[in-house]
Amino acid sequence: MRAVTGTALWLVRLLYLAFALFPLLWLLRIALTPDEILYREGTTLWPSRTTLANFAYVIEESPFPVFFANTIVVALGTAAAVTLLAAGIGYAFSRFRFRGKSALMVFLVITQLFPIVMVITPLYQLLAPIGLVDTRIGLILVFTAFNLPFAAFLMHSFYEGIPAELEQAAMIDGCTRFQALVRIVLPLMLPGIGATVGFVFTAAWSELLFSLMLITSESKKTFAVGLLGFVGKSGVDWGQMMAAATLALIPPAIFFTLIQKYLVGGLTAGAVKA
Repeated sequence: MRAVTGTALWLVRLLYLAFALFPLLWLLRIALTPDEILYREGTTLWPSRTTLANFAYVIEESPFPVFFANTIVVALGTAAAVTLLAAGIGYAFSRFRFRGKSALMVFLVITQLFPIVMVITPLYQLLAPIGLVDTRIGLILVFTAFNLPFAAFLMHSFYEGIPAELEQAAMIDGCTRFQALVRIVLPLMLPGIGATVGFVFTAAWSELLFSLMLITSESKKTFAVGLLGFVGKSGVDWGQMMAAATLALIPPAIFFTLIQKYLVGGLTAGAVKA
């Protein structure tokens, strides 16, 4: 009975894995299919002929390498800024009692209730006079502002899972609060930091609306905006678009490979604590 249950469990896992990976297979399938047979072969699982011409075009002839570089800068800058600020905000909410704390936490939640499209015009009017429209720094600031509330709550939940007595013991031994934070708390917070960095990086990497509205120069576009360039009046260059989308998966895959140890620990531990 146990063997049957184990086999059934593995079958369920394999089916789920196939379901999860099928969109990636289809993405790669279209990217490798020559244009002349893309529509003729329809929904076959794999094309009769393959080509790397779409990847060659994206890498050598299109501006997508610049778009990728812009996206990496914006995503990493946003992840670093949000994680640093969220670490301080989450610590303050977790360890200090001050007037207006509850109201401030409610205010942070309320900021997440408004549709992003409502703030596009005010943001543009705010950034234009100070020269931050059509800049990567402006995008980083906007992404930071919109990802910070949730990241702060996420970090707060991890701090709540670390006993305050550890810091108190360190301060009794002569550490300042900052030294106790850096030497005792932050090493224990690595899973939480990994989860926060992963969440923010993903949100910034795939964001479209702000990038579309605030960036006008071709040299400063992100890849999400660049993908729209394959949609023309006469049709869509599916092969080139899917090739660009496939290449766009590589940097996040490398990034998450580097932080996976902390990310998995964070998602299975501190993130479920209140």
